[in-house]
Amino acid sequence: AGINHPKLFEKVASHIVQSNSFDRFDPQALANTVWAYATAGINHPRLFEKVANHIVKADSLDRFIPQALSNTVWAYATSGINRPNLFEKVASHVVQSDSL
Repeated sequence: AGINHPKLFEKVASHIVQSNSFDRFDPQALANTVWAYATAGINHPRLFEKVANHIVKADSLDRFIPQALSNTVWAYATSGINRPNLFEKVASHVVQSDSL
């Protein structure tokens, strides 16, 4: 912590937002990405919107380990980005899961 490089964060976010295929990102990479932005205090609504939409559209969250789910919702809450559909999807998955 303590190092903030806005141009780097903007470049990475722009690249991800312009990506046509989020299928290349594994669940941990998605969680780590939004966690990093939240931890650095970088607000990039388009990035968070695209990640949330990808997660919400997923058929299942079984590929997400509990830590990745936790880091993801923490990042949205910490960033103050309101995505109720994301929280509902994660909550539903956690309630129905036998492996947590």
